[in-house]
Amino acid sequence: MSVTSTRATPAGPRPAQRGDGPDRRFTLSALADGGRVMTDAQIHAWLDEMGRREESHVERIAFKELDQWSFDDATGNLGHDSGRFFTVEGVTAHTGSPAHGVWRQPVIHQPEVGILGILVKEFDGVLHCLMQVKMEPGNINRLQLSPTVQATRSNFTTVHRGKTPLYLDHFTRPGGSTVLVDVLQSEQGSWFFHKRNRNMVVEVAGDLPVHEGFCWLTLGQLRRLLAVPDLVNMDSRSVLSCIRFTDPYGLGDLTGATALQVALRRSLAPGDAGALHTTVSLASRLNDTRLRHPLTARRIPLAEVPDWHRSADEIAREDGRFFRIVAVSVHSGNREVSSWTQPLLEPNGVGVVAFLARRIDGVLHVLLRTTVEPGCRDTAELGPTVQANPQDRLAPDPSDEDPPYLRYVLDAPRERIHYDVVQSEEGGRFHHARNRYVVVEVDDAFPAEVPPDFRWATLGQLMELHQHNGYVNMQARSLVACMHSLW
Repeated sequence: MSVTSTRATPAGPRPAQRGDGPDRRFTLSALADGGRVMTDAQIHAWLDEMGRREESHVERIAFKELDQWSFDDATGNLGHDSGRFFTVEGVTAHTGSPAHGVWRQPVIHQPEVGILGILVKEFDGVLHCLMQVKMEPGNINRLQLSPTVQATRSNFTTVHRGKTPLYLDHFTRPGGSTVLVDVLQSEQGSWFFHKRNRNMVVEVAGDLPVHEGFCWLTLGQLRRLLAVPDLVNMDSRSVLSCIRFTDPYGLGDLTGATALQVALRRSLAPGDAGALHTTVSLASRLNDTRLRHPLTARRIPLAEVPDWHRSADEIAREDGRFFRIVAVSVHSGNREVSSWTQPLLEPNGVGVVAFLARRIDGVLHVLLRTTVEPGCRDTAELGPTVQANPQDRLAPDPSDEDPPYLRYVLDAPRERIHYDVVQSEEGGRFHHARNRYVVVEVDDAFPAEVPPDFRWATLGQLMELHQHNGYVNMQARSLVACMHSLW
């Protein structure tokens, strides 16, 4: 390639690291061909049974039917009477660039840091994850696989006057348990204002009761389930993306592996092995973008957001683009509270979240883009190549151009697409929010030079960046978790 490289180490895989570190144990669990507690067939039968037993009911309601939620007379903000959970407010943002001007929109403000935590335990020497089947009001299919604990601070301090989430103490007071992953991560900067959750993996020893709706799965089983649409929820994908795998070479049989799988496993090598650019240069490019785009974003009253109007049952733009705020009534038998009402953000159709991938010297790289969003705490984070909703484009307007590389994804031939699954976003705040997650491998005709806001990286580098807060956005983390289903 003619690209200027900041490669620090030779191409090719590193030998697998021996020892009993968590990276190696995670990798062995991911390579496991079956579970020691449940087989793959038993998992699907169990999921089907849980679906048949689910009795939740969600319906759209008018805003006036919300219980303990109301619009503030002065600001127009929509909030809970307790002052907790979250509020729907406005945000105003500008970069100082005349081309972009000032952008105003509604946003979810949830200043609390929640917990997304997965408990792990060894069975017959193989790590298993304790996952739960959880109903969320915004899920298109009601039940999805969620982390062991998925709770806001308002939830686990029982502001709703319901039950405390099961297994919470293992994350708030680990005691004799071992914390393997613990990092604050952001959520969607286009819909949330400065939202973060604590992503955790905690290993437990000894007996642990398994309550109704929970099951033990290996990481290998979870990898396979990531190929199923709308099953492994967004919060699970976020936590799974924070797990660091070691190079699978030497830990698993590569007999019969495809050329793609070999390139992908090489991409998992730790550090900068086989990478076109160093991890330091990736972080430096991100920081440079933050300096070049001095985004100023602040919360404003919802009543001051232009072009968005409130009717009896929704807050939406006049042209119907982007998203709307709606209200729902929920009844469920398997939640901490059996019934409640709340607002939800409902996107306009199914979006596209995609990586363009390329083999560089036999190592698979993905193309990242530094993404500026109004709700991002640090102005910008590394995102996927494409993060867009094609339905929001104003086709008659010639100035409303496609995002870079969107056409590569939408027009990609079938043989170039390695992952193409519609996955749900977080159902506790979003109503039927779904994205088409895609990985497209480009050929040699793809331009070697990419725009300044784009950069090639290996999965090993992304896993390293996931150990730190504020580097990789939710969409890219979610897509990395999905890519683990390929190797």
